[in-house]
Amino acid sequence: MTKLAIVILNWNGKRYLERFLPTLLRYMPDYAELVVADNASTDDSIPFLQEHYPSVRIIENGRNEGFARGYNVALQQVEAQYYCLLNSDIEVTEHWVEPIIEMMDANDKIAAVQPKLRSFDQRDSFEYAGAAGGFVDKYGYPFCRGRVFGNVEKDHGQYDTDIDVFWATGAALFVRSDVYRVMGGLDDDFFAHMEEIDFCWRIKNAGYKIKCCPQSVVYHIGGGTLPKQNSYKTFLNFRNNLFLLLKNLPDERLAPTFVARFFLDIMAAGSFLLQGHFKDFTAVFKAMAAFYKNYNYCKAKRNTMPKLAYSDTFPKSIVFLHYFKRKKVFDGEKFI
Repeated sequence: MTKLAIVILNWNGKRYLERFLPTLLRYMPDYAELVVADNASTDDSIPFLQEHYPSVRIIENGRNEGFARGYNVALQQVEAQYYCLLNSDIEVTEHWVEPIIEMMDANDKIAAVQPKLRSFDQRDSFEYAGAAGGFVDKYGYPFCRGRVFGNVEKDHGQYDTDIDVFWATGAALFVRSDVYRVMGGLDDDFFAHMEEIDFCWRIKNAGYKIKCCPQSVVYHIGGGTLPKQNSYKTFLNFRNNLFLLLKNLPDERLAPTFVARFFLDIMAAGSFLLQGHFKDFTAVFKAMAAFYKNYNYCKAKRNTMPKLAYSDTFPKSIVFLHYFKRKKVFDGEKFI
């Protein structure tokens, strides 16, 4: 069995394959295999790979399955001890794989690991999508060491410590294949956005650890498929965030959390309206409607989720800490 399968889910990403595959192949260890899973691209991605990289394995999904199901379908056809789910818009660096595999080999309770994500365009800064490891506050809002809401820090080694994190970015996610399969992989119904947080939450509830490996560094462009200012992305983020709360929160926290989130999401919609982002404003309400429409279906999934007696989300509201107390930095334990 292959030790590591690095799997890129591609959809019309020929420009990224042209740009980043040479570096990826140069820094890929001998025990790794590269697989490109194509989500029914309409550009020349597949002919390009066949002509210039005939040794790269290609899996062709019959249609654009989205991020979650796209990976689930492809990984059913990949045998390896570890998977690395890698975005096509990632530039890797020398020895980015080895320290992560060494970390996972040394402790079989570590189920998922991410490298440190820096911005491709601002090389000394963290990147929004994962920075130095992700966390979730008491109301379900995700944040990272190195990134709290829109505040992104420069990386000067302040987070080069080995700590457990709550979630690892889906942009460069190393995961044990057996855990991926036992946990049912990513949730198809998320389509894209926050599916990795839901997946990591389930991993943690099953008693596994999640890490950020600061000795591994990659550079991420971000917004490669959907740009940040996109109302569909807003819809997915709000809807999927409610999905993951309903699936994973302990029973005693469900009611108070959803009461609070109703008002917080209304406030978020109002903020979009005041900024003149009318499509984002309506996307929030569409997301809420989609969530309530699928409430019973989603709640039924709770019966299949692993549950612990506790959930180690951050116990305070980052909305309050960030916007009212002006806290912009999280060191892994507290806001400063």
